[in-house]
Amino acid sequence: MTDVVRLTLVSHAMTDAMAATHFPGDEPLNNIGRRQAEAVVDQLGCGAKHFTGPEHRARQTADLLGLDATADPLLADLNCGRWQGKRLQDVPPGDLTVWLTDPTRAPHGGESIIDLTQRVARWLDSLTESASPAVAVTHPAVIRAAILQGLDLPPKSFWRIDVAPMSRTGLHFRNGHWTLRL
Repeated sequence: MTDVVRLTLVSHAMTDAMAATHFPGDEPLNNIGRRQAEAVVDQLGCGAKHFTGPEHRARQTADLLGLDATADPLLADLNCGRWQGKRLQDVPPGDLTVWLTDPTRAPHGGESIIDLTQRVARWLDSLTESASPAVAVTHPAVIRAAILQGLDLPPKSFWRIDVAPMSRTGLHFRNGHWTLRL
């Protein structure tokens, strides 16, 4: 029998920045987000290791879910550099086009999609050393990167994956490969 690593990725709940299409900072959940998280408290991750991104919104979601989660910097949100806190429409259209079409570029001075995917790959690799189940409360960008890495998809597919607040994504690692479980 082959050991399987079962990973559940939970996208943090709604924030004001998400609702207003702003690039995120380290903001807390809004009232809708708190209600979203409180509505799904269940047996999420019984017997699993619990992780969270270091940002307030991820830690707050994990707390509302009743998880005693360890913050891991590898699960931090995509660093949007000088765009942090700005509205999408306030970014020069040419810069936005470059960012959305070239995963190697970071015109905002932060992290590229390639950089994020490599960081998330290091975290996924750390999970494969044991067969322990894991739950991670993190960010839509991190979940997209994990899916790309796990399924060996091209980085240009990053923006074609929609991750809703409080959604759950399952990944299983067996025989040297990740599979997506919906």
